[in-house]
Amino acid sequence: MTQQPYQQQPPQQPPQQPFGQAGPPAGQATDARAASILAHLSAPLAAVLTVGWLSVLGPLVVWMLYKDRDPVVRQAAAGAFNFNLAFWLTYLVSWVLIITIVGTVVGVPLLVISFLVAAWCHVHGAIRASNGQPYHYPFQLPVLR
Repeated sequence: MTQQPYQQQPPQQPPQQPFGQAGPPAGQATDARAASILAHLSAPLAAVLTVGWLSVLGPLVVWMLYKDRDPVVRQAAAGAFNFNLAFWLTYLVSWVLIITIVGTVVGVPLLVISFLVAAWCHVHGAIRASNGQPYHYPFQLPVLR
């Protein structure tokens, strides 16, 4: 029995694929992260631009654009929309109470508390999205998924 001399194998390199077929584009993760942040912050932005009446419009637009492209962005936009739908109804009840004389005592604090909770939730959701983590809103009316 003769032993063969040790032959060093060349290092294995991954097979090269044609350009454009190596998987998802490099910027796709950052695009999804930016779109998720936009989904969370589009509601307060739309609320400021429309004086609170169309806060559901921002997340709805993001959801419509990304519902078939990215499940993470779809979940973020749907959560923001469902949350804003619930708070939009709370705002509406607050304004109806403010218009009545007796309801002003309840309506103004309800409006202020609703605004603060909504602002905190949207900022918290945007921070979580910027870290690549999902955020599940409280108080949602499950309309979009």
